[in-house]
Amino acid sequence: MRFPLFVDAVARRAELRPDQAAAISRAVLRTVAERVQAGEAEDLAAQLPDDLSAYLAGPAEAGAERPDTFGPLEFLRRVAERAGVEPATAQVGVRAVFATLRDAVTVGEFQDLVAQLPESFTRGIDPSPPRPYDG
Repeated sequence: MRFPLFVDAVARRAELRPDQAAAISRAVLRTVAERVQAGEAEDLAAQLPDDLSAYLAGPAEAGAERPDTFGPLEFLRRVAERAGVEPATAQVGVRAVFATLRDAVTVGEFQDLVAQLPESFTRGIDPSPPRPYDG
C-alpha cells in the first residue's frame, strides 16, 4: 500500500482532511518506532513500501535496542505535537492509522506489533482484518 492510499484510508476512517491524515500517519509511525523494540519496527517496515517504512526508522541513537516505555497519553501527546493537531484529533487519527496498518501488513505482523504495545493503544481494533463479504 503506497503512502497516498494509506493516507486516503486513514482520512476516510478518521474523517480527516488528507493533509491531517498524512501528518498523523507520519507521526504515528515515528512514535511507534520509539515505542517498540527496534527489531519489531524493522519487521513492520519490511512489510510496508519505502515511502511508509522510512518513518519507522528508529530513534536517533543508532543501535538503540530498548524502546521508550511511555504510556498512551504520552503517545498521543507526541503524535499531536508532531502532526500539529489537537489531542482529540490525534486520538481519532491514531485509531485510524492502526486500523489501516492492520489492513496493510500480515495478521502475524500486526499481532506482533500489538503485543509490544499496551492494550489501550489499539483498543477496539480487531487484530485480524475483516473477512471479505462472501455474499
